[in-house]
Amino acid sequence: MEHTRRAATTRLSPRIRRSGASARVVPEELHLPGSPDLMNYYRKLSESFGPMHWWPAKTPFEVIVGAILTQSTAWSNVELAIENLRRERLLTFTALERVPIRRLERLVRPSGYFRQKALKLKTFVAFVRSEFGGSLGRMFRTPTAELRERLLRVHGIGPETADSILLYAGGHAVFVVDAYTQRMLGRHGIAGEVGVAARNPNYEDVRGLIEGRLNRDARLYNEFHALIVNAGKNWCRKREPRCAECPLHDFLPANSLLRSQPARLAPPIVSAQSQLLVSEGFSL
Repeated sequence: MEHTRRAATTRLSPRIRRSGASARVVPEELHLPGSPDLMNYYRKLSESFGPMHWWPAKTPFEVIVGAILTQSTAWSNVELAIENLRRERLLTFTALERVPIRRLERLVRPSGYFRQKALKLKTFVAFVRSEFGGSLGRMFRTPTAELRERLLRVHGIGPETADSILLYAGGHAVFVVDAYTQRMLGRHGIAGEVGVAARNPNYEDVRGLIEGRLNRDARLYNEFHALIVNAGKNWCRKREPRCAECPLHDFLPANSLLRSQPARLAPPIVSAQSQLLVSEGFSL
């Protein structure tokens, strides 16, 4: 029964494939001082979900395209745009550099804000051409702090997108902070206010907090962020959180009203067919 329930819960997560994290991080190999110990969170979620092998893409360049297109939309919409680009053989640096922007706009239209996103894609490839001779390999050989600063100067590349590019496409050890991360840490009193409607703390403060308490390991960051996303989709929801059923329930602060939240009669079950149809994304 428990095995069946776990399988049904895991299907709620988005489809994920290999990127920079090809091997599962073994929790027992990682230790850190400080309280709360975020590795306890990692272990609990890892026990519930198993290995994640995160980001739904086939190549580093596709990761970058997806990171830009997923801004302010669900991944199901991005998948449609990615499929359009794949069908037209435009998921390479050179092809995307050469395609007319009006054609690119039509192809990425399913992802929303298509004119802005087409321009962002064009701006990014122009940046790589001018700064790194069109070589992603050369770009990713740049020291992490320097490359992050340069990415953030590119139009349309904010902190979350820059860190997604660095971690998932380049294997750099930076932690990606998204709405799921901020919500979970806020509700647990690790960052920001405690409660159902906890205010989102500053992005850089949260990133610094997490990176300061975890070993600087790209595989760990990759896996942990994927686990947090899955926990956010299954239990730590924006509305009607299911804290009583969450593996992290016992880590909630003693004074949190969420600790006394009654459990539902049954956990949410989503069929494989429904998952393929709905395929929720990373953005809210």
